[in-house]
Amino acid sequence: MTVIALLSVAPVIEGSMSGEVAKAVDALEAYDVEYETNPMGTVIEANDIGELFAAAQAAHEAVDGDRVSTVLKIDDKRSRDVSAEQKVEAVEEHLGRPATNRDEREDEPEAE
Repeated sequence: MTVIALLSVAPVIEGSMSGEVAKAVDALEAYDVEYETNPMGTVIEANDIGELFAAAQAAHEAVDGDRVSTVLKIDDKRSRDVSAEQKVEAVEEHLGRPATNRDEREDEPEAE
């Protein structure tokens, strides 16, 4: 079964965190997971909860700092196998359109 999670790992520091976040994301490469990073965290898909927890732990430990904040939200649907992509497609089916307006906004002229 697919386990889906939203992982956010960051050092508690002033200034840019992107370098440390990149270390956390890079740590996921050592695990049998699929992932996609967005502005608020990284969506991870794993075949089982153990692999997910191991990947999340590695991401947490990859970040340098005296204090690291990690948030892990897990969707472990055990009755059937549903991917993150399928979950988004189900919402888009109800909307009748993509679940974003990012492309539309990029086409609009900039305000002066």
